[in-house]
Amino acid sequence: MLTIAIILIGCVCLRGWLSIRKTRAEQFAPLRLSCFLLGLAVLWIAVSSPLDGFADVLLSAHMLQHLLLMSVVPPLLLLGWPVAPRLRGPPAWILRPVLAPLLRLAVLRRLGRWLISPPVAWLAMNLTFLGCMCPRPTILRSHTGIGTISNTSVFSPAHLHFGGVWSALGQPSSAGTSGDWCCTFFRPTWSTPRSPRSFAFCDWPVYRYYLAQPNPFHVSPLSDQVLGAVVMWVVGSFVFLVPAAWITFTLLHAPSTRVA
Repeated sequence: MLTIAIILIGCVCLRGWLSIRKTRAEQFAPLRLSCFLLGLAVLWIAVSSPLDGFADVLLSAHMLQHLLLMSVVPPLLLLGWPVAPRLRGPPAWILRPVLAPLLRLAVLRRLGRWLISPPVAWLAMNLTFLGCMCPRPTILRSHTGIGTISNTSVFSPAHLHFGGVWSALGQPSSAGTSGDWCCTFFRPTWSTPRSPRSFAFCDWPVYRYYLAQPNPFHVSPLSDQVLGAVVMWVVGSFVFLVPAAWITFTLLHAPSTRVA
């Protein structure tokens, strides 16, 4: 079902991208479409490929799944500038009576701006991440719907977080907002990976669920836990540090505006 949904999203955006290329070819270059489609491909790998099955028996696979959903898929999708193609892609009989009235609602626009503001997006991403990292009872972890909810709760706030950064950097006059987003990029490097960092130094398996699951790779639960912690702690930290350094470099080299 998720595979079909991802394919439909890709087809709609591809149709919209081909349509908008007729008038704005330079703005919507093939590289942007490649980034968006690559983001959908990584999304499929995270939620519908065998990796999703391995996540039920290996904590390291589960951590890799969350890393892809948090730190790889959102920036790739946003680099494709998907808003305009998504509006051009749907058929007119869906766009005009359904989507157009919703897009005109001022309350939805204000809600969108509020959700991508630095404090809200950062807090939502970190709280949902820590909630997903907390060990849950086995009966909850084994329920198929819990995995879908967990993946959605990780992906959605991260998408808002990167969306706010993208929106701030796209506005030349928003130096203060860009600075706020630079700070929020540095904060996850110590706040978000804190839980995985503690798992790396534990002498006992934190997730009891994986003790009862068959391990096809014959990896000890403790070694699997350390590997998963390293994936989220080390790799996850670099994913935030690199954009933070780039934002800082951009702000330092931006032309200063002086008031006469």
